[in-house]
Amino acid sequence: MIQLEKEPLHYPNLKTVLMVEEVLKNEQLPIKREALKRKLATQVQHQTLNVILKYLEDSGKIIDGHKGIVWVYNPSPEMKLAIEKGARV
Repeated sequence: MIQLEKEPLHYPNLKTVLMVEEVLKNEQLPIKREALKRKLATQVQHQTLNVILKYLEDSGKIIDGHKGIVWVYNPSPEMKLAIEKGARV
């Protein structure tokens, strides 16, 4: 999980968050931050990208691991039902 060192100087706007989400949704394999920044339509400051990634991870849409960032969110009703019916460990 990303820890923000201090209060961000600049918060991302919705357009930037959606742009990052779209790139991550379309990736088939984990992607590193630098590769993600290169794939974005506009330049995003590293600190701003960290704020977006922390938000996406906290909301359960991505996993940010040592191999990279992976989109995991699935809004499918069938998936939700399968999870609810799954065995509790």
